[in-house]
This record gives sequence, structure tokens and C-alpha cells, in this order.
Amino acid sequence: MVAQGMDARVTGHGTAPVTLDEARAWWSATDLVGAGMAADAARRTRHGDRVTYVRVAEVAVDRARDAAWADAAGEIRLVGAPPARVDAAAAVRAVVARAGGTPVTAFALHELEQATGGGAALVDYVRALADAGLAGLAEVRLDALGDARRALDALTAAAVSAMRFTLGRLPADVPASLHGVRLLQKATGLVHVFSPLPRVIDPSAPTTGYQDVKAVALARLVLDNVSSIQVDWARYGPKLAQVALLFGADDIDGVSPADDVAEGRRRAPREEIRRNVEAAGLRAVERDARFAVRA
Repeated sequence: MVAQGMDARVTGHGTAPVTLDEARAWWSATDLVGAGMAADAARRTRHGDRVTYVRVAEVAVDRARDAAWADAAGEIRLVGAPPARVDAAAAVRAVVARAGGTPVTAFALHELEQATGGGAALVDYVRALADAGLAGLAEVRLDALGDARRALDALTAAAVSAMRFTLGRLPADVPASLHGVRLLQKATGLVHVFSPLPRVIDPSAPTTGYQDVKAVALARLVLDNVSSIQVDWARYGPKLAQVALLFGADDIDGVSPADDVAEGRRRAPREEIRRNVEAAGLRAVERDARFAVRA
């Protein structure tokens, strides 16, 4: 009954938002098919049959000056512990100079918050990265921030965007956590892409596929004010990513930029993701870090 009632009520962007009680009813219900159908309807209302994906080249920050990456990358992402502000800006500048217009992203907001202590020092650090040519922060891991609103205010003050909002671990109260994200977006307008699956996988208590796809579906239903629900191809693999597309996800992060055809053309990363998306009855569209469509 929960799924039937919600399916009639939640059809996508522009409908009444899902209440916290309704979200908890969804999360505790066993009707996974009903949740998937409602989330898929919400996704199709917003995005039609379009699924975007980005090929990401990760570059260690301490190798920024001499690192190489595949030309096919739509995002060059600096990874590793953030160095001192001057060194970080120099690393960004070195990569941007060789990126040929491909957007360069770097770091996670919680790493910068911890490194700077937040406040004005965080604003200065992020602004220095932007002045060096950074397209945006690679990630905002909401549950790792000491003071989420203050840290996001620093992004606003520095006029820097964030490419994706994430969670480190699956929260104990998933519906409440998602409603918190919805309220944060309502207050800040900064959350354009949200990845509901945990970035840190606890080997002693891993999530199940059932929990994963339900979290994706609930994210799409609750976050009516967030454009895209994302899954990570490299972290969760093609099978879960493909299923997630039928449960409300519309964007895929972390596809390899390599065009390795050693195992045959159909196993090359670009062909593999296109094949998986199309097998789900959807249309694969490659993008860059700024969501500009790539040819």
C-alpha cells in the first residue's frame, strides 16, 4: 500500500516533496519494485531517457607537474592529501596549463576544512585554487564535515562550485539524512549532483545490493530539488551502476578514460558503459566535469 500510494503521488520534478514520515515508510517497506518504479518515473520526468557519464583521470597532487593522462578524460581530478595553499595552487596551475581546456577538479571539502581549520583560511585556500584555474572541488562529503553550513558558506564566499555531494558511510537513519540534504540544498542552492551510496565500504558490515538500490531510489524521491543522482562506476562496478539507473540514478562518475582495447573493442571502457546504459533501455551521453556534452 505504501508503494501504490506513493507511486500515484510522486511522479517527478514539480510534485509535492516526500515528507520524512513517507520517506521512512519507503525505507522500511519491502516493496523494492514499487520504490524503483516511482524513482524511475521521477528520473524520466526530469531527464527522459538520458544518462550522463564522465571519464575521469586521477592525478596524484605530488605528481601534478609531470603526470600524464589519457586525452579522452572529461575531468582531470587531483587526488591526495591537500598540501600547503601555495603548493596546491601551483599543482592546479601546472595541470590546467597542460589540460587543453579539460576541466580540472581537486580535493574534498572536508580535507580542506581539516587542513585549514575552516573559516577565512578555508575561503582563502579555495579562492587560491580557483584563481589557479580550478573548475571546482571534486567532492563534498557531507558527513565528514565538522560544520557543513560554515564550510559551504566558504565555497559561496570563494565563488567555487562542487562537482558532487557524497556520504562517507550509509547513515543509520537514511531518510533523515536525505531530508537533511534536501534542506541544505534549499538553503544553499549548491547541491546539483548527489551520490547516495557510501564512499567508504566497511568490510565488516558492507551494504547489500538491496540497501544500495533502495538508497538510490529514495534519494531520487526525496531530493526533488537536486538535479542528478549519481553512482560511481569504478567503486561499485557496471552491474550495480546499471541497476541503479532503473532506480532513479541518471549520472555515472568514475569511468576510466583509457581506450584500452586489449580485451576487444566491446570491453573498452567507453564501449562498455554505453552498452550497459543502452541495455537498460536508456541513452548514454558523455559529459565533462561541468556537464557540457562531449562529442
